[in-house]
Amino acid sequence: MYSLYTDAATQPQSGLSAGGILIIHDHHQIQLKVPLLAKTNHAAEFEVARLGFEKLSQLVGPASASTTVLFYTDSQIVNDSLTKHYAKHYQDQVDRLLVAQTPFQLVLAQWVPEKQNQGAHTLANQALHSAEVAK
Repeated sequence: MYSLYTDAATQPQSGLSAGGILIIHDHHQIQLKVPLLAKTNHAAEFEVARLGFEKLSQLVGPASASTTVLFYTDSQIVNDSLTKHYAKHYQDQVDRLLVAQTPFQLVLAQWVPEKQNQGAHTLANQALHSAEVAK
């Protein structure tokens, strides 16, 4: 079983977004900071969640077919959209996220408050700060 935490950070003035991905398995962590193309926070949350599943799929490889993933997000819209398989303004992102989950045997998504997602949150903010400095 793997735990996947994702979070996005967006700077509305600059239009920059970045994400944090935290993967936990057997008490080991993989921490990733990723630049994002999204210009809004909601779109960035969907993008980093998709990237998190894609990175996890690459990491696990063929064993994904027998892998359970506990997915944690502090984005209510991402969590609700996964439950409903629908989001009025983000359907394309929902569809891409659902495709990214298909390699796994089971994905259990759960909304968590921001304070319980500090690992991914910190990574996202660090990545955003790096992107702002580089700009």
